[in-house]
Amino acid sequence: MVPIRLLALDMDDTLLRSDLSISYRTRNAVRKAEAKGVMVVLASTRAPAALEHFSGVLGLNKHHGYLISNNGTVIQESHTGKIIYELMLSSAAALLVFDMADAEGFAVQVYEDDILYVSRNNEFSEYDKKITGLRQVVVDNFRSMVASGCHKLLIPGDPMILKPLAQLLENLSEGATIRACKPYRLEVLPSGADKGSALRLIAEKCSIQREAVLAVGDSMNDMSMLNWAGYPVAMVNADSKIKEIAALVTDKSNDEDGVADMIERYILGDETLSVVQQAL
Repeated sequence: MVPIRLLALDMDDTLLRSDLSISYRTRNAVRKAEAKGVMVVLASTRAPAALEHFSGVLGLNKHHGYLISNNGTVIQESHTGKIIYELMLSSAAALLVFDMADAEGFAVQVYEDDILYVSRNNEFSEYDKKITGLRQVVVDNFRSMVASGCHKLLIPGDPMILKPLAQLLENLSEGATIRACKPYRLEVLPSGADKGSALRLIAEKCSIQREAVLAVGDSMNDMSMLNWAGYPVAMVNADSKIKEIAALVTDKSNDEDGVADMIERYILGDETLSVVQQAL
């Protein structure tokens, strides 16, 4: 087993417990991994401001690491907050998506700084407000706001009626990638944006070979990250498709300190994993 030099962690349903906290055991395991020389990267669909809070909880704001936010559209240094890479949806793509979603009666959301901007009040944005801790602002002329482009758009709604919209957007929106990051939410990203591409960029910048990268996730938006990492790990509570590509499935869930258990065994301990040679 090649020694792990970079540990990439998804947030929701992976590092975070259901109450959105990080246990003392997990915080301690992450810090011990850092002390051993492992670079820690947090990778999330969350906005940068929401991710920075957890970076502080883990003490990553005091050490050289990276934060991948907005599902790969923004990469920041954890210790300085400096943005080293970002991708934006073009004005044309953002307006096309908004117009189509709005015409079908869907609300549209944008994360910027520490604010959740919404085109109209809806039950799903209230849930997002709760889990992200961001302030919600309803924008009267949302179309004008996204005309200058944005990192990503979110379209919340009932999963059954989001599916036809997703298919329509995939056929018509050039320069954008459509993903169902959660059953109740479509994510619209610039083409080429994903956690795997962002993780590869960080590894190359730090001269770390992919065989020395361990990534942990649970959902479909983690697939690109796990496909690229030399050691892909799925949570026991992960989507079945994520488990299929993993070199290891944790014994414990996110509510049972599954990440801490994995770190203690395979990074701090003597247990070994087999590297997985995925196609690049």
